[in-house]
Amino acid sequence: MFKNKTVLVTGGTGSWGYELVRQLLKNDPKEIRIFSRNESNQFLMKQEFDNNAKLKFIIGDIKEKDSLIEACNDVDYIYHLAALKHVPVCEDQPIEALKTNVIGTQNVIDAAIKFNVEKVVYISTDKASNPSNFYGLTKAMGEKLIIHANTLKTDTRFVCIRGGNVLGTNGSVIHVFKKQIKDKGKIGITDLNMTRFFLTIEDAIKLVFKATLESRGGETFVMKMPACKIVDIARVLAEAANVKDIEIETLGVRPGEKVHELLLSSYESENTISYDDQYFVILPTIHIEGLLEHYSTYKPANLVNYNSSQDLMSQSEIRDMMQKGGFI
Repeated sequence: MFKNKTVLVTGGTGSWGYELVRQLLKNDPKEIRIFSRNESNQFLMKQEFDNNAKLKFIIGDIKEKDSLIEACNDVDYIYHLAALKHVPVCEDQPIEALKTNVIGTQNVIDAAIKFNVEKVVYISTDKASNPSNFYGLTKAMGEKLIIHANTLKTDTRFVCIRGGNVLGTNGSVIHVFKKQIKDKGKIGITDLNMTRFFLTIEDAIKLVFKATLESRGGETFVMKMPACKIVDIARVLAEAANVKDIEIETLGVRPGEKVHELLLSSYESENTISYDDQYFVILPTIHIEGLLEHYSTYKPANLVNYNSSQDLMSQSEIRDMMQKGGFI
């Protein structure tokens, strides 16, 4: 699919970007353009990939349409990863979150249409489902813009991917807990009942590729993924560090934070089909030519909702997942 193709990755110097580039390179693309505003991360990433000639690093910000348009010339696929992602940051600076996550996404859409890009894949989050914080709200708006773009006069197809927390990404609770165990001998948790969806970065990118290949445009692919209690992650990490009876301090839920996350809201579930053993697909409520007909033979998901309090992993399963990811 990517042989001799040019791929643009916005926000490509983050954890998702590293793994996406690793797996893209296995498919012999013509060029991968990494578009981000972090000069230091670009320098480090260039070294990490041994100055691979297929990688082109571009300093730019998706809030600035002109530089984005220049980066999109002759591009076949766009993976839109760039966003302000931290809930407290977006709560404190909502205007910046709006400009990056909403206006920036529209800039990606406009640039893709201008150069007749084949497909744009938007990486969203479980926090976009029935959002309770500004970050989730901006990502939900981004999803709506991406879906609506399929109604415009263009051959470019736009699709959303919605996932949960990816193990070990920047700012991950795993890194925070490991540092607290090492430095303080105790762990701070907002709520002992808090649960989250988790997935390894390698599996996340494999699923992104599947959606790239099989999507029609206008749908939202939702990754089926395991969920667990945050406190169980803390206990597994403490055990791996040979710390017995770790002290756990309850800090209280932060503004905009949910105790349980949703991958599918009750409203969305009404328009969701069970795609296969890896995905649900949310179909849009707006009309997109041929999309409902394409999915007409699939069975409804028959879910009230899909939240992280259901089917929780045991500590043994969490340990296996973190060993697979190389975190313990």
